[in-house]
Amino acid sequence: MFLTISTTGTPERPATDLGFLLHKHPERAQSFSTSHGTAHVLYPEASAERCTAALLLEVDPVALVRRGRGKGRGGAPDSALAQYVNDRPYAASSLLAVALAKVFKTALHGDCKAMPERAAAPLPLRIEVPALPARGGAALVRALFGPLGWSVVEAEPIALDPEFPEWGDSRYVRLVLEGELRLADALNHLYVLLPVLDDAKHYWVAPDEVDKLLRAGDGWLAGHPERKLITERYLSRRRGLAREAAERLELVRLAEAEGLDVEDVDNAVDETTDTEERPVPLAQQRRDAILSALRAAGAVRVLDLGCGQGQLVQALLKEPRFTEVVGVDVSVRALTVAARRLRLDRMGERQAARVKLVQGSLAYTDKRLSGYDAAVLSEVIEHLDLPRLPALEYAVFGSARPGTVLVTTPNVEYNVRWESLPAGHVRHSDHRFEWTREEFRSWAVRVAGEYGYEAGFVPVGPDDPEVGPPTQMAVFTRATTGSDENTDKNEKEGQA
Repeated sequence: MFLTISTTGTPERPATDLGFLLHKHPERAQSFSTSHGTAHVLYPEASAERCTAALLLEVDPVALVRRGRGKGRGGAPDSALAQYVNDRPYAASSLLAVALAKVFKTALHGDCKAMPERAAAPLPLRIEVPALPARGGAALVRALFGPLGWSVVEAEPIALDPEFPEWGDSRYVRLVLEGELRLADALNHLYVLLPVLDDAKHYWVAPDEVDKLLRAGDGWLAGHPERKLITERYLSRRRGLAREAAERLELVRLAEAEGLDVEDVDNAVDETTDTEERPVPLAQQRRDAILSALRAAGAVRVLDLGCGQGQLVQALLKEPRFTEVVGVDVSVRALTVAARRLRLDRMGERQAARVKLVQGSLAYTDKRLSGYDAAVLSEVIEHLDLPRLPALEYAVFGSARPGTVLVTTPNVEYNVRWESLPAGHVRHSDHRFEWTREEFRSWAVRVAGEYGYEAGFVPVGPDDPEVGPPTQMAVFTRATTGSDENTDKNEKEGQA
């Protein structure tokens, strides 16, 4: 992958100032390690009249495959061979955008202590990307870059094979941009639009991508005529994230139109009309109920069993009272997403000492899970086949034996209140079962009696007088008497 950034200058304002703005010296070639290869920065030409900086990304195909778990939409290969035989080493994509952000991070933010006035002023720029995948063709390339202040937007289609013109054009174009823009603006245009045109991100798109998009799109994305397409493609068509980005961008657009701060628009209320507060999402209500129960139990060391993408782990870490939080999941991909969500690689030493992500199956006993104050099984049991449920019961209640166990699961009776859910359907295609309130209580009481716990029940969400709450939660508290006998009994059963 390859792109060049060129500018022209005068003796008073030499073009080699580009080196200061990019924080890369024109007289040195530099290399930077990335998660999928090596990025090189070099200057094919550097004089007072003209200076060109080149970014060359050498992609390691093996590293790309090994780190492939956790990709976003479009990153998954169609076959085992496609993992190794593809255009990733050659065509500009999200790989190049990530390298751009790493190598030119300071320039992307518009910072330059040596020449702040040059960083804040437009420069005569020419950017060239020799091979850019364009899902939508040259017309879409012009539609995306055209409204951003570039005086020249060339998107020249590349033939499939020059020797056989009858085969037509490929989906790739040679992109040339020319115009007078701030360097930071130009880099942010590339950071967002390269993966948008490729439409196949190589990594899993987590919620923090919304913040990245809005940061990079500050000053131009809110008013872009193709805002919807850019947002959806950048966020890999994840509807929830795209909806959040669209709402926040609309606030920005309204603020710009009224000359107000975004917060002023967000908090503005028409005094002549009543406003209805947005309902709190059920997932948030569930986490709030779990946190409340953990506080009431006095738990400080907590297991999140079946932690998924780490939303509950993240909420637990926000409260200093929880001194140790362990997330357990059978899916390595889910744990990878959780690590990104928690930003483990950038977490401070003290905070990092409080959290651990562990791969493991809840159908097997695990000595690593013993000795904790509490364990949470939030929306987990319904994903197991019923014949495997006794194995989970023993692993959690019989072997790990935390002082408190919280179990949440859907209340199937409430499903009639979901207008979008067809009659007779479960809420998620991976749910093996969904219980009524009576079925859940019967299961919880049986498990509590068998393993020396007491069970209480808490509704989560609006408690409908006819069908009950959307989520039901059982709070298991280990009994203070008879627990040793149960432990001995269960250990013998486990050995038998």
